[in-house]
Amino acid sequence: MALGFGAFTSPAISQEGDDASEPTQAEIAAIDEEQEVHDTAHFPLKKPELLNWSFAGIFGRYDLPQLQRGFQVYREVCASCHGLEYVAFRNFQGHSGLGYSEAEVKALAAEYQITAGPNDEGDMFERPGIPADRFPSPFPNVQAAAAANGGAAPPDLSLMAKARGASRGPVWTVLDFFTQYQEAGPDYMHALLTGYGEEPPHGIEVAEGTYYNPYFLAGVSLAMPPPLSDGIVTYSDGSPETIDQYSRDVSAFLMWAAEPHLVERKRLGFQVGIFLIVFAGLMYLTKKRVWAREAH
Repeated sequence: MALGFGAFTSPAISQEGDDASEPTQAEIAAIDEEQEVHDTAHFPLKKPELLNWSFAGIFGRYDLPQLQRGFQVYREVCASCHGLEYVAFRNFQGHSGLGYSEAEVKALAAEYQITAGPNDEGDMFERPGIPADRFPSPFPNVQAAAAANGGAAPPDLSLMAKARGASRGPVWTVLDFFTQYQEAGPDYMHALLTGYGEEPPHGIEVAEGTYYNPYFLAGVSLAMPPPLSDGIVTYSDGSPETIDQYSRDVSAFLMWAAEPHLVERKRLGFQVGIFLIVFAGLMYLTKKRVWAREAH
């Protein structure tokens, strides 16, 4: 399966030839629609829906069961093509991770074969993983990844939730600073994963071997086929086994992978904010007391 959040695109806006006959009203409307698409061919063609995430806002925190489901989707669907280069197995332990115990993390790491070495003879060798290891890449190198996926190397997903996101414009960018909106990456990934299956608008030409997706940031189509389908992953907690749920869960997991200390950062930021407010008040009162008897 060739998965990729932007590894390859081949979009084209079709140009229709001139017609000597007078165009009908329907043809004029179609030409106007095509011209509008051509004139505004900035991507994505559709803006991702803003979803409600447990980790949104100042007091947001990760939903551990959702992260575990997302990791299951990653392992069973995405891991065949996408790596997690910057995520170590030990990051999964405890409440700052995915809630796994030390024994569970060790068992998880041991399921993977890690290339290590060199040994005393100067040769590399394979060994079972340990918690300190990072997730191994599904391919030995970028060239092998590209060769196995039609010339497009699937990107690593470790930081994808922070690296991708549809622009919301200058006004919203300023407002997002105050509202602490940081979910553009998960919103985009959910939209992309659920955005397959729509018919391209009139005037949009989809290159052979690519798949139309109006939420793709780099064009009208991408090389990644629809990776999810209803029932492809079996959940043990009774959660819906739908494309929408899979997309939400894996997007939340990838947000955690990109920023595992988000909850701690928000907590520290809130504490520092309270301290600065109290400190400013004390400084104001001190200033008033020190200068109370001085003439102004």
